[in-house]
Amino acid sequence: MARSAIDGGTVLVTGASSGIGMQIARLVARRAKALVLVARRLERLEELKRTLAAEHPALRVEVVRCDLADRAAVAGLAGEVRGRGLEVDVLVNNAGVGMMGVFDRADPAKTAFMIDLNVTSLTLLTLAFLPGMVERRRGGVMNISSGFGLGVMPLFAAYCGTKHFVTGFTEGLRADLAGTGVVAMQVCPGPVATEFEETMGNFTGAKVPGFVEISAEACARAAVSGFDHDRAIVVPGVAIKLVMWLNAVSPRFMRRLFAGIIGRAARRRQEAAAAGNGAVL
Repeated sequence: MARSAIDGGTVLVTGASSGIGMQIARLVARRAKALVLVARRLERLEELKRTLAAEHPALRVEVVRCDLADRAAVAGLAGEVRGRGLEVDVLVNNAGVGMMGVFDRADPAKTAFMIDLNVTSLTLLTLAFLPGMVERRRGGVMNISSGFGLGVMPLFAAYCGTKHFVTGFTEGLRADLAGTGVVAMQVCPGPVATEFEETMGNFTGAKVPGFVEISAEACARAAVSGFDHDRAIVVPGVAIKLVMWLNAVSPRFMRRLFAGIIGRAARRRQEAAAAGNGAVL
């Protein structure tokens, strides 16, 4: 196996203040030369920087506060990093947000925010840092996507759409980069125990079964290992692997039928929840 671009390289991780992003940062810190941590919550980034600097004295750690849903801020991020004398070898596009509910009840502003964060920032950051990697013939892009990027689920139409973009984009990017020495891959986890579940607007109160959900650390380990081995797609967790396999081998009409049954029940549940508290969810 060829030496990974993580080793001795500069790794930039978005959404590094918690969850999968934080765990990836912890994993690569022992191998990278420099680490750039990006998120909106500066205090959390500073805390992580102090921890990593204490554990890895030779590691250079930079923190950048950036609202990745803001195109102007995204455009300035590359300049900010270069202004600190760094060239990114590995870009980890981890920042993302979800939104739950039937689409006709979705909040337009929240929907636009999700698309800007999940799709636009990921694309523009890749475009900002990729040419340098290709020129140096070394580097890689790790896109943290979702199992929803490989399938469809009621109540997540727009979120599924953003993750299907990531799947198509990453596969096309990987083909573009063939022979350049630059890696492009995506990670498609199922449920992960992070703040993501708390912020997506779960009006049902239902919890993900423990046998399906994996830890952020386990997801990060699978992601980094997949990057090291130049795997196109990594699906962490045995249970979600089985679900994705069943989805792949099932005829499309059966998937639509199953999704429609769930969708009808989910709509009734959301309408009942909205009527119960006077809010549109």
